[in-house]
This record gives sequence, C-alpha cells and structure tokens, in this order.
Amino acid sequence: MRCPLLTDPIANPLLQPWTGPLGAPPFGQVRDEDFLPALTTAIGWHAAEIAAIAGQDAPATFDNTIAALERSGEPLARVRRLFWTLSSAQGTPGIRAIEADISARLSAHSVAISHNAALAARIFAVHAARHQSGLTPEQIRLVESSHAGFLRGGAALVPADKERFAAIDARLSALSVQFGQNVLAATAAWVLDLEAEDLTGLPPAMCEAAAGRAEAKGQAGRYHVTLDRTDFEGFLTFSQRRDLREKLWRAFTDRCDGGPHDNWPIIAETLALRRERAVLLGYADHAHYALEDSMAHDPAAASDLMRQLWEPGKRRAAEEAAELQALIDAEGGGFALAPWDWRFYAEQVRRARYALDGAAVAAHLRLDAVRQAAFDTAARLYGLSFTRRADIAGYHPDVWAWEVTDKDGGAVGLLFTDYLARPEKHGGAWMGSLRVQEAMDGDVRPVVYLVANFAAAPPPDRGATRLSIDEARTLFHEFGHALHGLLSRVVYPSQSGTAVARDFVEFPSKFMENWIVSREVLAGFGVPDDLIVAICQAEVYGQGFATVELIGCSLVDLAVHQQAESETDPRAFVAAELDRLGMPPEVGLRHRFPYFTHIFDGGYSAAYYSYAWSEALDADAFEAFVETGDIFDPQLAARFRDEILSAGDSRDPMASFRAFLGRAPDAQALMRARHLVGA
Repeated sequence: MRCPLLTDPIANPLLQPWTGPLGAPPFGQVRDEDFLPALTTAIGWHAAEIAAIAGQDAPATFDNTIAALERSGEPLARVRRLFWTLSSAQGTPGIRAIEADISARLSAHSVAISHNAALAARIFAVHAARHQSGLTPEQIRLVESSHAGFLRGGAALVPADKERFAAIDARLSALSVQFGQNVLAATAAWVLDLEAEDLTGLPPAMCEAAAGRAEAKGQAGRYHVTLDRTDFEGFLTFSQRRDLREKLWRAFTDRCDGGPHDNWPIIAETLALRRERAVLLGYADHAHYALEDSMAHDPAAASDLMRQLWEPGKRRAAEEAAELQALIDAEGGGFALAPWDWRFYAEQVRRARYALDGAAVAAHLRLDAVRQAAFDTAARLYGLSFTRRADIAGYHPDVWAWEVTDKDGGAVGLLFTDYLARPEKHGGAWMGSLRVQEAMDGDVRPVVYLVANFAAAPPPDRGATRLSIDEARTLFHEFGHALHGLLSRVVYPSQSGTAVARDFVEFPSKFMENWIVSREVLAGFGVPDDLIVAICQAEVYGQGFATVELIGCSLVDLAVHQQAESETDPRAFVAAELDRLGMPPEVGLRHRFPYFTHIFDGGYSAAYYSYAWSEALDADAFEAFVETGDIFDPQLAARFRDEILSAGDSRDPMASFRAFLGRAPDAQALMRARHLVGA
C-alpha cells in the first residue's frame, strides 16, 4: 500500500492554484490535516526546481538564475502564506498542533537552499558581473539583495559551520513558535470576572462587549474583561475601581513571567543563539546582523535617534507625572501614582483641560464607520474604491472580502478584513499578504488581509463595536500597510509591497494614522466641532508617557541584542538596563520581554526602533501635506503613491523618500510631531 502522503498530491486542495474570484484562496476547502502533506509535496517540488537551477550547464545569468529563483516555489508560497495566516488569526487546535513541525520544515528547506554550494556559486557569479550585464537598476538591486540573503543564510561558511548554522536556525524557529504559543495560552487562560457593581466608569460599549463574552461562556449577568490590549487600555482608562485596575495591570504585565507558560528560558536561549549565529557569520552581535540591510544600517544610528527622544521624553513624562500626582492628592487619594493609575488620571486631565471625553469620542467611532472612513480616505488620496464581496468566503464569518479597484475601474487587488477579537487569535493587529503583486509573466494582483482584536459588540450588529481614538488609529495604521501591499507596482515578487527594510515598512502605516485625527475625517463621523477641537488639542498631551513607553522598549531591545556575553541572565540584564536608562517605574515598558512577541516571535528583533524611525519619515511627509493647506492634496498624494507605495523594494528606501519630497528627511520633524521641542 502506498504512503497516503504520496497519493494523488494534486488532489490536495492546498496544492491547487487559487481560482476563486480575484485570486481568493479556497478557505472553504481548507482542512488542518491537509497542511503537512501539502507542505511536504510543495517543498519537494521546490527542491526539484532549485536543483534544476543549480545544476545548469549554461553560465549563470540574471535570467537563468535570479529570475528563475523568483519564479520558483509558487505552490510552496501559497501553502506557507495560507498556513501562517490561519496560525496567527484562526489558530485551531489542529493548526497549533502542527505549527512547530511546519516551522521546522520551512526553516530546514530555507537553510538547504542557502547552503546549496552550486546555487550559491551561480548567485555570486551573477553578483560579480552585475554592473557589466546590462541589467536595470531594479535587477541590480534584486541581485544584490539575493547575494546578501545567501551570505546571511550561511552560504559562505565552511561545512562544519554550515551544520551549526542549520542547527541554530532550526532551534530558533522552534523557540519562536513556542514563545508565541505561550503568550497566546497565557492570554486566553485569564479573565477578570466582574459583577455589575464593578463596572463604575466603564463606557456602555465596553460593558456590552464584556457582557457578551461572559454570556458566550454561559455566564449571563456577569462581565468578562480579557488580557487583549483593547480591554487593557480601555479598563485602565475608565474604570474607577483602582483595585481592579491594579489586578488587570498585574495580570497583563505578568504574562509568561514564570508559571506554566514561562518565557524567560526561551528568551535566554534565543538571545544566546542569535548572538552565536551572528558571530558565526562575522558580525559583532545580533543587532549588527539584523540592522545591516535597514535604513539605519547599524545599531549606533538607530540608538542616536532613540536617544534624541529619550531625555526630552523623560522630562515631559516627569511633568505629566507631577500633574497626575497633584490630581490624586487634590482628590485626597493618599497614594503615589502607579502604572495602573496613569491612564485613568490622564483621562481626567484631558476631560478637564481639553473637554475631551474618551467615551464620548468612542460613541461616534463605530467600527463599520471607521473602516469606511479609511476606505474614503484612500478614495480621496489615491482614487481607490472598495466593494464588499459577500460571495468570497473568509476563514471565519467575521472576515469580510473587499474588491479594490482604481479610479478607472481597473483591478487593484483583494482585501480581507478581520477586526474582532477571538480566543484563537494572537493579540495585537497586523497586515499580511496571501499573494503579492508581481509582473514577471503577467499582471498578478495582490491579496492582502488585515487583522485586529477589537472587543466586539454583541451580535447581531457587530459593526456597532465602538473604538477608542487609539483603536481607530490602529485600524488606519494597519490599513496603511494594506495600501502598501495593494498599490505595489513592481516586476519581481521579492521586491513587492511591504518587502522593504524593517525601519521603512512602518512609514506608510504611520503616515496613514494622521488622517483619523484630522478635522476632515472626524467630522464625517458626526463628531461635533468642540469635540474635534478637543481631540486635536489633546494630541499634544501625554507625549511624554507615549514616548518613554515606546522608546524604552526600543533602547532595551537594541541593548539586549548587543550583549557582549550570551550567558547573561536576560531578566537581570533588562532590569539593569532600565535602571541605567532611568525608566520611570510609573510608566514602564509598553511590552515586557516575556510577552514581547514583536522581537521574539515577530521579526522585529533589534528593530523595534523601526516604529520611531518610520515615524520620523511620516512626520516629515505629513508636514508637506499640511503646508499645502490640503491634507488630500492630489499632487502630493500621487507622488506618495508612485514613489513610496508603488516602488516596493525596487530601489533603496532613501532614494524613494528623496523621490517623494526631493530631499533627505528632516531629523527634527519627529520632535515637532511629538511636541518635544523645548522639553
């Protein structure tokens, strides 16, 4: 009897080309048990393609080597992207059970490609002749990035070091999966179970969402607040119960810090292995390895920008803390400001000083209205239209499909939106690609998706979910990533959309955030003029807290990945680094290390600074729009689309920025945007 794994592999729906409308994946046919057989077959197919490319008798050229690699592995790419989409956003027990195995197989296949000596020799030959081969600038950049990728993958190592590299890579892959699963499990395992009298101060929409969650678990009349960041931020902002705020804060910040889901051993091993791999490849440490192909190029440049913000941010945070303490004292509180107090009393300051009521703002920000506002903003800036396609199924009933067309009616791509929190989702918000735009052998349009974790209103009207202004900003942020993927216009898939330097990829998303707090967009929700004024004025307040919370994470991330000794206890190192930096304890890190998925399960290791780096580009770019007197200025919007969103990684990101504004970025723009000038 033949092995079932090899029986009619083409019959596996995961191996079939996606023939749904607009290239939609066949979500309705996907079964968890199909993934491992499909992956095994697709890896085998790709390995055969790689062997054919590497084994050619003809001399290496761009077309028969680099372009051939770009064309290879299409079935594997489909299976891989579909799996990681579901793993992050719809992680069934069946998906979770094979996640580590899938990751290990993909890691081993990737290393095998990089360590193929014949293939590497062809890559290096094309690279050596790149300037004498009549290649376009885009092709030269692709050759250089391919060459760098092979070197970073260990292609130039001696056999013994290649073997160690492969072992390190496999172990890091397993640790990353384990880290993320621990965070997911710890988050799902805890709930703040409340009675009606515990809800004092909470907005009605938050109470309704908490009631819906409890009822779904058979506890009608109770209220469940979770460890999703949406609940965390909202409860700490509005709850008048200081004891419950502290309880939630401690549960949130203590996740995976000891106990059955302890991530500290994983962190220690991960840091040691990252450093060993970097040294094996000839780098001083992991930070230098990770930042080599970034805009910053090295940790010193990234740290320089962070430190420009750090001391002014701390001074501003100290002013804010003193004001909040004075408010506590005036109320006869009799306690010192603590991290679980900051958001609550900052909200009181905003109400008193700016007449800004966060709950009143959220009352206008229905999820469906904010989503439509993002679509309308893209329509005004770039001429795009978004049409609901109810005939295209997502991977969950909450997932909606949208056909995206240009102003001339031409196809742009397909967008899936998935905004509501579910236990099987990882926390946070993100954008991903199921198919990237490219034009090697025809016009391939992208299929992208957006995921968030907003606390859902009870059915049937899920669109009535209310968002805070920060949550609405998150929706616009991720939508900016989606536009980057949708509006890509490159030839080669490796240069498509968001496949750019880590500290450039957040630029279009940070840039998009500006519109949700603009008068033009807020007025469209029916927000009254006085509340719009309050929102705009309140943007100035709280920048000390926001800066310290973000930059603290960035500096510690950079520091821990530059440790001289890999045996250092990471818990002790982080504590010492925070003490050295003078991190205000009442602020703390936005992400404590045991649940810092960005750097241990998300590709941002030594690169969390990217958010601030990209924000500097964003601040400068948006100032240009403001200076025109029209934040929808059509000429600037067209340039931003052509030079930033469409260019992908077909050229150096600094060249893209210069093409957009005609100059290098203004280093002071971020200080102005964060209102830290003079702090």
